[in-house]
Amino acid sequence: MTISDFLETVVPFTEDELQDICTYFKKTSVSKNQVLVRQGEICNLLYFVESGMARSYYLNESGREITQWFFGVGKFMSSMDSFFQQTPSLYYLEILEDSVLHCVSKAEIDVLFEKYPKMEKMGRLVITEMLTRVVNKLNAVQFQTAKERYDYMIAEFPDIVYRVPLGHIASYLGMTPETLSRIRK
Repeated sequence: MTISDFLETVVPFTEDELQDICTYFKKTSVSKNQVLVRQGEICNLLYFVESGMARSYYLNESGREITQWFFGVGKFMSSMDSFFQQTPSLYYLEILEDSVLHCVSKAEIDVLFEKYPKMEKMGRLVITEMLTRVVNKLNAVQFQTAKERYDYMIAEFPDIVYRVPLGHIASYLGMTPETLSRIRK
């Protein structure tokens, strides 16, 4: 899904508006295993995933990677608090598959929000959807059984088990790889 296709599904932009908005987003190909942002760095770009898969993760106190979120086709990706507040990121952003991304800087997104009220509305709708998904994940981790969390993840990311290492999935779900293997059987 291209950035233009996505924008059209969220807010009714004119063709001229879409063409101008899309000039702010730079299309780039990114290789598997590339880290876009490291913990402690300021995340200066907001990415839109046209194709591929990525994740955000952090290192726990013992140095183990804990996956916070997965980003697939048609989703925005960033270390959101770092991007919008321009503070050091708590997370790493890692590409899990060769991907095509569209990126825009904080300064450019601010220009777009100022220039196009519909862009600001689109931003609000996207952030509301993301917040809802984060709350749903938090609720799943806090209140659901391991099996229910797995089913929730499959509903959220239907083909993820074919695209992402199971260790990343287990850490995302807050369980051991052994528990994940038992659930999958």
